Amino acid sequence: MLIQSRCSRTWIIKTEPYRKKSLGLGASMAAISLRKGNTRLPPEVNRVLYVRNLPFNITSEEMYDIFGKYGAIRQIRIGTNKDTRGTAFVVYEDIYDAKTAVDHLSGFNVANRYLIVLYYQQAKMSKKFDQKKKEDEIARMQEKYGVSTKDK
Repeated sequence: MLIQSRCSRTWIIKTEPYRKKSLGLGASMAAISLRKGNTRLPPEVNRVLYVRNLPFNITSEEMYDIFGKYGAIRQIRIGTNKDTRGTAFVVYEDIYDAKTAVDHLSGFNVANRYLIVLYYQQAKMSKKFDQKKKEDEIARMQEKYGVSTKDK
């Protein structure tokens, strides 16, 4: 408690004595919320997570069970195509919930597969896509002009 005396313009600070408490779930959540105010996060941290090495038969309910323990989820997108199977995007409402999920779920074992949980980075994903487009273009040009890259 902070009190300002009117006549002397001095600050008087009253503090309560420190009481040691057992940290239950509610207390740990309160401690997490207190850390939110004074924690500076790295620039790559965001609300969108990219999850790899998922079992192909995982359901969205199972994903909500696994990732929902760490905070409110806005959206989960599970890859269904041949190229995207085993991957998912998880979007949290709060950036601190996403950070907690990454910290706790990286290396988490689901159906004998260890999850790889990363922060989604648009620049890296677009580079992969651009690289694939370039490789496809090179393959088309090689076919068009009859050039082979096989060793003779």
